[in-house]
This record gives sequence, structure tokens and C-alpha cells, in this order.
Amino acid sequence: MRTRPSSEVSSLGEAWALLGLTGPAEGQALTAAFRAAVKAARPDQDGGDEARFRKVIAAWRLVQAQSAAAALEAPAKAPAPPATIIITPADALNGGAVPIEVGGKALKVHAPAGLRSGEHLRLKGGAADGADLYLPVLIRAANGLSVIGDDLYMDWPVPHRLIEDGGRLEIETHAGTRSAWIVADQEPLRLRLKGLGLPARGSRPQGHLFVTLIPSEDAPSAAEDLLVRFTRVWTPDRLAA
Repeated sequence: MRTRPSSEVSSLGEAWALLGLTGPAEGQALTAAFRAAVKAARPDQDGGDEARFRKVIAAWRLVQAQSAAAALEAPAKAPAPPATIIITPADALNGGAVPIEVGGKALKVHAPAGLRSGEHLRLKGGAADGADLYLPVLIRAANGLSVIGDDLYMDWPVPHRLIEDGGRLEIETHAGTRSAWIVADQEPLRLRLKGLGLPARGSRPQGHLFVTLIPSEDAPSAAEDLLVRFTRVWTPDRLAA
């Protein structure tokens, strides 16, 4: 049977002790400890011993090998960021159930009306350790609407003639048809419809709807728009009645 060399150090704890340390050290402190220990163990010094000298050197090599192995280890994997709850402007306006995926599981959370980007929703017991999980919220533009802060934004096509001459404009919004008057050659071409943004919630006030007017040759004239509305209301069934 092969015998263990007398200079072998059996553990890292023994290595620290042989170097005169009570625990891990690095850099200059470790080097200084080794120099002091190896000098005291030299056989040609009073109190020195050849076996102890070899053990001190073995301890130094073990500590160096351990430090090198630790440096080569892959860094600990950072925890995955919490899932982000993506909602539409319509969700932010009206609230409702929003599907999300957490830890590979498909779930639904309730988004209250008036939720803003940057806020968090609590998923009770949703963390891996059973703790509550707080999920950040992001409102993503959809169906021609976008959200900034408390306010909604949308574009609306307008005939060139109406922009040049001014007049009454009908705008289809998420809250229904709204009328607005525009001044001839108005700049900038943006209207504010008060109170049609995100609903008030907590300390956040009621928002507004900002409508950017886009000059368009394809937009219906006022007369054409009126005809469309008349046709929508007076359907053949109503006329027959």
C-alpha cells in the first residue's frame, strides 16, 4: 500500500494553521504569512524542522491551488429578472385579467384600471421560495394608442382643406366620437381632449388624450364623413321599419 508522504497536508484548514493563519487570507497578507512560517520552519534555524518545513511548503501550494481553482470557477448565475407584465392601453384604461408566464407557468393577474408603466403588481406567493413577487408593469402601444405617463396619444387623418380652412372635426376615440374645432393653419397640429387619458388612481391624476392631426388626401371630407355617420345610424332595417 502506498503511504502518504509526511509532507502532505490533509485539508485546507490544516494548511491555514501551518501558515499561522486562523482562516482564509489573500494577497500580501497571505504571502507575508507564508514567508514567516517557512522561515521559522527552516531546518538550519533554531527550532526548525525538516518535516515541518516540507509541510509549510505543501500548505502554501495547496492554498495557491485552491485560489486558482476558485478564480477559474464560473461566476454564480445571476437570478433571472422578474417577469414584466405587458399590458395594452385598453388594459390600462379598463383593467382586467392579463396573462403572464412566471417560472415556466402560465398565470393570469388582475390589472386594475389606471395602472401606469413603472408600477408593480404583487403576485402572492409567486417567488420560488414562496414569498410574494412584485412584477414591473409596461404599457405597450396597441391599436393606434400609446401611453406616456398619465396621457394617451393617437393619430387622426384630416383632409388638407379642413386644416387650411379650419372647422369642426369629428374624432373616433376609445370613449366614442368627440368633436373639436380647429383653427385655419393651426400649428402644431395636435389637439388635447381633456379627461380622456388614463383614469385617476391613487396619487395619479386623470390624464388627457392628445390627438396628432395627420394631413391626408385619403381622409373623408366633412360631407363624406357625415354621410358615413348617417348610413351607420340609418341602416336598411331601420328605414324599413
